[in-house]
Amino acid sequence: MPIDLGSKLFTKAKENGMMSAGYVWIMTTGMTNSICSTKSSVHDSMQGVLGVKTYVPKTIELENFTLRWKTKFHQDNPNILDVELNVRGLWAYDAASALAKAVEKAGTTNFGFENTTSSSNLTDLATMGVSLNGPRLHQALLDTRFTGLAGEFNLQNGQLQSSTFQIINVNGNGERGVAFWTPENGLVRELNSTNTSTNSTSRRNLGPVIWPGDSSSIPKGWEIPTNGKKLRVGVPVKDGFFEFVKVEHDASTNTTNVKGYSIDIFKAVMEALPYNVDYEFIPFAKPNGESAGTYNDMVYQVYLGNFDAVAGDTTIVANRTNYVDFTLPYMESGVTMVVPIKENDKKNAWVFLKPLTWDLWITSGVFFVFIGFVIWALEHRINEEFRGPPSHEIGTSLWYSFSTVVFAQKNNLSSNLARIVVIIWVFVVLILTQSYTASLASLLTIQQLQPAVTDVNQLLMNGDHVGYPEGSFVLGVLKEMNFDVSKLMAYKSVEECDELLSKGSANGGIAAAFDEIPSIKILLSKYCSKYTMVQPISKTDGFGFVFPKGSPFISDVSRAILNVTEGEKMKEIEKTWLGDQSDCPSSNTQVSSSGLSLESFWGLFLVAGIASLLALIISFSMFLYKERRKIWIHFDSKNSIWRRIRHALRIFDNKDLSSHTFRNKALTERGNIACDHCIGGSDALPSTNCLTSPISSLVHMDPEFTFSKDSGTPSRECFIPNPQDHAFLSAKTNEQIGHPNPNQEGPRTQEIAIENC
Repeated sequence: MPIDLGSKLFTKAKENGMMSAGYVWIMTTGMTNSICSTKSSVHDSMQGVLGVKTYVPKTIELENFTLRWKTKFHQDNPNILDVELNVRGLWAYDAASALAKAVEKAGTTNFGFENTTSSSNLTDLATMGVSLNGPRLHQALLDTRFTGLAGEFNLQNGQLQSSTFQIINVNGNGERGVAFWTPENGLVRELNSTNTSTNSTSRRNLGPVIWPGDSSSIPKGWEIPTNGKKLRVGVPVKDGFFEFVKVEHDASTNTTNVKGYSIDIFKAVMEALPYNVDYEFIPFAKPNGESAGTYNDMVYQVYLGNFDAVAGDTTIVANRTNYVDFTLPYMESGVTMVVPIKENDKKNAWVFLKPLTWDLWITSGVFFVFIGFVIWALEHRINEEFRGPPSHEIGTSLWYSFSTVVFAQKNNLSSNLARIVVIIWVFVVLILTQSYTASLASLLTIQQLQPAVTDVNQLLMNGDHVGYPEGSFVLGVLKEMNFDVSKLMAYKSVEECDELLSKGSANGGIAAAFDEIPSIKILLSKYCSKYTMVQPISKTDGFGFVFPKGSPFISDVSRAILNVTEGEKMKEIEKTWLGDQSDCPSSNTQVSSSGLSLESFWGLFLVAGIASLLALIISFSMFLYKERRKIWIHFDSKNSIWRRIRHALRIFDNKDLSSHTFRNKALTERGNIACDHCIGGSDALPSTNCLTSPISSLVHMDPEFTFSKDSGTPSRECFIPNPQDHAFLSAKTNEQIGHPNPNQEGPRTQEIAIENC
């Protein structure tokens, strides 16, 4: 509004009592920039008003100009005592200065006019023509930038741009600054403050405000005129689940008290609205105090106009939205099933198999066999304990692998690669055995509970009785699930539901109860050791408040619900009425796990498998390189690949006599044989020094004098201690001269000499 019309508006507003407490007035720059020129009577009627004005920085140039202007204005108008220069006057001065600068920049040459008419009437402006220097002057004016009396002078699209505004509060005979606004920082208390927040409306960024009526409390803004009528809010009356809504009637005072979780939420939401709403709770009941119908009946009363709203544990469902509107939900919901829980049978003879899943059992068995094969392949050529008949070798390998379960492996390993593989495998076995032991201990010691029923289809097939809360829409959900109506039983309270579930379907009770999740949580908070939720059956939007269709309350109440549910007030209400859900044992201690699966250990098996394969590759590569002459010397184009592989495997099956294990054993055995074959035998002459030459280590051939059994005269004979030493020496001699098979022909000079002797 222009200042003259705005002054009349505030004068009339004060006369009609609209400048009292509870009102809020905000002026834009059109009036605020000229507020200094209003009369004192108009200024008095604007007390407490907020205004937005263009900010003019205080500079020395502005002070000097204002002083000169007042002096000049007073000389020209001596009868005017109070002279104020507003921002519009400063803009006019800056505009004249900008025009002067633009003329200087554009130049004064060719400053004529082009006549567009032949009229000679000089009073007609059209006869003045068009300035020839106009386009250049126009562009120079748009390009002009300077700091004027009102601040930075900058024209954009032909408009003067103001980047800083000041929020003022009309108070007393003047105005008080509340905050500044800039595009970069939003609302700030001080322009030069470094602690700013973009677009912030925090109260700490604003100065104090004296509102109309000399009030310092922030007004709500506006109120709905009710003409003395209160909002009629219907509440349900029921015989159980009083945690949500409980209606108590005091006969002595004939008053009704309504309380509960839903009621406290409704009260908190009404307090959070930006305006005041008077309401009263009206129970949906008959004259005798009993419930007047179902929740659908109560919601329909809003459609009929008997209630202005409904507050309670009313679920938002599709068919109800055809008649009324719901606010945003203040509590999540959904239909679910609760069933009794039973303890697992710990006397099962096969309970020791349950700690591990079948895939983990099979994988572990395969790896035990695989590790046994790897150890055999790495030790077969260099370790006597892994040689012998095939059955012996298979048994030894499997025995060594499976004995790692109890860490009882006693076979000595000669290969470093085999030792690395065993170390990694023992670590894997350690993790498996420790996990198995912990899981089996929990199965045998901790109470393991399972739901008695896990599927709705099981209830339908068995023909069991099920329960639902009386007056709830859950009855319709059960009918849609093809439950027989004769199998449905209604309950009114948590205690009655517990009684029916305890009896069971065969004894006149129910096998399962269907209800909304909030009600089920209340049941479990009281009987958490007896029942458990199985699965959600139907999805709903939750609990909401009911209003007539098109009600202006819907959007405001929904926003208030968000503010309440996100704050600490919601937690206090939940703790008061619904209790602490943590008091009930965790469901993890009630429902047993399905055992340890392969997903938890595949990394260990991967490491063991990679290490074993690398060891096999390295060992096989070393074998091929070491025996390359024996393997490739008999290879020609006539031999098939299979014959070549058989030849390589035949070489692999032989002992690696060049390995350190067989070299050390041969030296030890030769020394022992030499000692046993010394003169007179080791038993006859224990102090005799034995020879350790290679020849003497095979057989003692030196002639010695002994007494003949027949004549007692000394004779020159070879001394053989016993046939066992002879047989052993014969076998060793054959191996050392290159004939592993005694049946093959070859030089046997030393063996023949021994036999002849």
